[in-house]
Amino acid sequence: MIKPKALKPGDKIAALTSSFGGPGLFPHRYEAGKRQLEDAFQIKVVELEHTLAAPDFLQKHPQARADDFTRALTDPSIDGIVVTIGGDDSIRLLPYLDRTLIAKHPKVFLGYSDTTVSHFMYFKAGVISFYGPSILSGFGENGGLHRYLVDGVRRTIFSTEIPEEIRPNGDGWTEEFLDWVVPAHQTQRRTLNPSAGWNWLQGEGVVSGALLGGCLEVVSWLRGTELWPTIKEWRDKILFLETSEEGMSAGMVARELRTLGALGLFDSVSGVLFGRPGGRIPVDKHKEYDDAVLRIIRDELGRSDLPIVTQMDFGHTDPIMTLPIGVCAELDCDNRRFSLLESAVS
Repeated sequence: MIKPKALKPGDKIAALTSSFGGPGLFPHRYEAGKRQLEDAFQIKVVELEHTLAAPDFLQKHPQARADDFTRALTDPSIDGIVVTIGGDDSIRLLPYLDRTLIAKHPKVFLGYSDTTVSHFMYFKAGVISFYGPSILSGFGENGGLHRYLVDGVRRTIFSTEIPEEIRPNGDGWTEEFLDWVVPAHQTQRRTLNPSAGWNWLQGEGVVSGALLGGCLEVVSWLRGTELWPTIKEWRDKILFLETSEEGMSAGMVARELRTLGALGLFDSVSGVLFGRPGGRIPVDKHKEYDDAVLRIIRDELGRSDLPIVTQMDFGHTDPIMTLPIGVCAELDCDNRRFSLLESAVS
């Protein structure tokens, strides 16, 4: 896999709206996220032609979003790309993108949720990308950035040193909803839930493999497309999955996992990671998701040996870690350690 160049203070980062036109709908939220990102890492965020366009325009013109993507890749003055927010139709950009440009211009690419589509495109191009915060959701955090998010971005994207162990966030987590329509909410800190750490459901010894995954709903949309990895490409990967703010039920998760099992994924991967369920699922319901994972992978598919870790700090709760897709990671089940074994940037 090609490693993009590490970002550094003074670099110019393009804000790409590849799906939902959130910045045009919530300009104060965008400006807060832009400012907090710039201040935390001393970089310059620049808008592309359609970054701030109205949601209706962007929904009707996927080619305009793809043209912005192309410019962000090919403009030599731009050092990296951060997605402004997710959505539900990044897949519509595929006919308008020359995906060979990714390998020709490997740059840091950061985002999550519907951005899973673009991450699979990077994986197919053989370039490492970063599953992590976006400008509105993440860098736009109410009341300032959480140190867990900042540390994760700095260790994976701004440093060529091996990040090594990634630990659970001990400061707490949240998915409290404060309506972005109300500007006054921007300065109101969301309530944090106590962090109970991650759940190591099963597995023994030490396994390793390159990270590959994303938002479960979006991963399912990619089945059958040219971006879907072959079984050979899934082999020995550490699969990571999380569910969106739409609140997929535990039963739906089970059905999606059953389908991935029928495609042979759980006979190929070396480990499975799950983020906390998105969609403001009550904490006392989280165990239902763990039970669903075990019912499918362990009981139905017979993979009682496959390491599984759940309730992790990535996805649609905050703050989140940054996962470099294509980078080799390690699960030490006996000592309950999750580590990256190589740097993600050059």
